[in-house]
Amino acid sequence: MKTGLIALAAALMFFQGGTGYKVETRYPLAGNGGFDYLFIDSAARRLYVSHGTQVDVIDPDTGKFVGTIADTPGVHGIAIASEFKHGFTSNGRENKVSMFDPTTLQLINKIDVGKGPDGIYYDPVTKRVFTNNHGTHDITAIDAKTGQVVGTVKAEGDGEEAVVADGLIYVNGEDTNEVIVFDPKSLEVKHRFPIGVAKTPTGLAYDAKTKRLFIGCRNEPKMVVMDATNGKVITSFPIGRGVDYAGFDPSAKLIFFSCSEGILSVFHEKSADEYEDVGPVKTQAGARTMAFDPKTKKIFLSTAEYVETPAATPGGRPQRSVKPGSFVVLVVSK
Repeated sequence: MKTGLIALAAALMFFQGGTGYKVETRYPLAGNGGFDYLFIDSAARRLYVSHGTQVDVIDPDTGKFVGTIADTPGVHGIAIASEFKHGFTSNGRENKVSMFDPTTLQLINKIDVGKGPDGIYYDPVTKRVFTNNHGTHDITAIDAKTGQVVGTVKAEGDGEEAVVADGLIYVNGEDTNEVIVFDPKSLEVKHRFPIGVAKTPTGLAYDAKTKRLFIGCRNEPKMVVMDATNGKVITSFPIGRGVDYAGFDPSAKLIFFSCSEGILSVFHEKSADEYEDVGPVKTQAGARTMAFDPKTKKIFLSTAEYVETPAATPGGRPQRSVKPGSFVVLVVSK
């Protein structure tokens, strides 16, 4: 009996992840809209959560509701340029970016970008904000101080998560199964690194010390490790289904992939070319995106429960909607 209990405890520990991470608490948020990316401003202690036609802003330490950035139709992501006191949201349904004041959360102006802006991110060196546009298969560059569009990157693909590193920007090409590398100043595409061993890349993280990219792919779900200097694939591991985002803790050398099947896949980087799967952390179905807080080492994921209604016509598709009152931010910590 004692041996059985030990085995059970070991199995539970593995499912929680060898790191000791687990869901610590949940922050419920009102509203039944869809959701996508989260963004944490670690210094300002604010967590931005995309939510339908608005962005909910909460205190990541307490879950206290701070306010709302309104009128962001089909919002996907959020970026903050703290030095200019400007924030930005990518509004997929109106092909615009909202520039707002992070202090008051009030709109400053709206900026026309390419069609279907999705991922959005800030480069502090060039002082530019970039949007990955799925409708026009390009990337719009915006001056973070003035809000003016300064150019377009000819990505020729649908960019997902991106990392800003070493004077370059690396973007997952979801439909082209490659990592697109471009110069944020000249806006020139420098490299196109084919992933090869997996398809549909979404989540992307990076270790600046080892120059390794960690790519989360949905098709035959895998983590692919790539040398950022030459595009060489180092290794790959199975991950959870429905990955959409990745994160990296440089001090603990841990790589995270949030997966919609309801797990957080976690890996340990032992060296530049050696990795180990330290076990999944159980989250909740639908929790496909995440934000890693470098200050507290906590991970935040948004999700909701869904209700399906039968198709209105024979042979039609059933309708899927968010269950009222079920939208939540999960807090994963040690």
